[in-house]
Amino acid sequence: MILFCDTSALIKLLVDEAQSDQLRQISSTVGAIGVCRISWAEAMAALARLRRDDPVNDDDLEQARQHLIQAWQSFTIVEVSQPLVETAGRFADVFALRGYDSVQLAAAHELHSNAQQTVLFACYDRRLNQAAQLLQLEVLP
Repeated sequence: MILFCDTSALIKLLVDEAQSDQLRQISSTVGAIGVCRISWAEAMAALARLRRDDPVNDDDLEQARQHLIQAWQSFTIVEVSQPLVETAGRFADVFALRGYDSVQLAAAHELHSNAQQTVLFACYDRRLNQAAQLLQLEVLP
C-alpha cells in the first residue's frame, strides 16, 4: 500500500498536531509514502510560517525541516507535468477546488492509476477528501 500525503498530511508527519500520532502509525505500516513534487515548497512554506508564528519552538521546527530533507529522497514523488496540471484544471472546475488542492488530487489520482497497489489518500480538507472519494480513491478515515 502507498500512503499519498497532501501537504496537510505531510506536515502532520513532521510536526506534532492533532491526529499526527494516528498518521505516523499508519505511515509505519505502508510500503511507501507518495507526495506531489509541489509538496516540498508547500511544506517548507508551512514550516517557515510556523516558525514565524511561534519562535519558541524554533528547535522543534528546525528538526522537522531536517526530517523532511532527509525523508524526501525516500518518498514516491509524483512529478508535475502538463498532463497533470490539465487534469488538475479539470478537477478544480468539477470539484470547486483551489489550485494546489487540485494539483494534489491529480497527483494522487495519477499515482492511483499507475500503481500496482492500493493508494490511501491522506488529507485534512473535507472538500478535497470528498473529491478523492468521488474519484474512487481510498481516503484515510
